Amino acid sequence: MYSNPPDEVLVNVLRDAKAIAVVGLSDDPHKASYEVGSYLQSQGYQLVPVNPNIRETLGRKTCPSLQDVQGPVDIVDVFRRSEKVAEIVDDVLAMDPKPKMVWLQKGVVNDEAMNRLQDAGIIGVQDACLKVEHFRLLGKEKI
Repeated sequence: MYSNPPDEVLVNVLRDAKAIAVVGLSDDPHKASYEVGSYLQSQGYQLVPVNPNIRETLGRKTCPSLQDVQGPVDIVDVFRRSEKVAEIVDDVLAMDPKPKMVWLQKGVVNDEAMNRLQDAGIIGVQDACLKVEHFRLLGKEKI
């Protein structure tokens, strides 16, 4: 069973990160992904929305997939069902440069995918809300 990294590792990555790709970011203000994306943007992160079904959200053009992301991202935040995580990890492992961390939102769990990331030197977090954990670990500290 995969265990999430200790808080000090999360703090270091969150403090150093500049760009966060959010897979499944919605343009609906009532959806959790929109709320989290909006929060991350308010904290100073460059948001890279990834969603093949919309063209723009939170003032940013969306990329249809991680393969279409231009430039480096430090964190990939995933708002997709657990059974979709393996193919997302395939895309992450094909990225160049690779992100430092992949974050699976609350309720999203895939131990095998997390182990694959770990084997590739990428930090994995699962079943945790990035907004909640960012606020818990860093409070109102902005990057």
